[in-house]
Amino acid sequence: MNRTSSFADAETSFLSELNQYAALPYVVTPSGLLVCLITSRGTGRWIVPKGWPKADLSPVTMAATEACEEAGLVGSTSMVPIGSYVYRKQLHRFATVNCRVTVFPMNVEIQKLKWREKGQRRIDWVSPKKAAKRVDEAELSKLILNLHDWLAENASNPHPVL
Repeated sequence: MNRTSSFADAETSFLSELNQYAALPYVVTPSGLLVCLITSRGTGRWIVPKGWPKADLSPVTMAATEACEEAGLVGSTSMVPIGSYVYRKQLHRFATVNCRVTVFPMNVEIQKLKWREKGQRRIDWVSPKKAAKRVDEAELSKLILNLHDWLAENASNPHPVL
């Protein structure tokens, strides 16, 4: 075994899977359900607002905070996730890691005029079908397509919200 592969193997085992938390922002309009996607700063691909855990914030609070910082969104975030997905995160040139992202639906009430990362990302409100086609991760695509049914199932027994 050479030095490079042993380093990569050690790093991969140490960082086998990390956790992130995401909001799945949505609004219900007279013409139907819309979800908000943003672009990542590094690659420009379409994603949902997400971030790394912080010791002093619960997962749902972290998801809501990321939606506000990355897209200026404020609303009611379900304390029960719709699901999770895994993607491969490039940490730096020589290291990647699997990230499990737990996703919390967020009923958006306002979008601020100014927010922390405005100008660093593109933002778009689209139908779930269009959003599902834009994202790269198949599991995230399924969560987005399932949002309408998840909302309908939980309408009669709503989850607590933040």
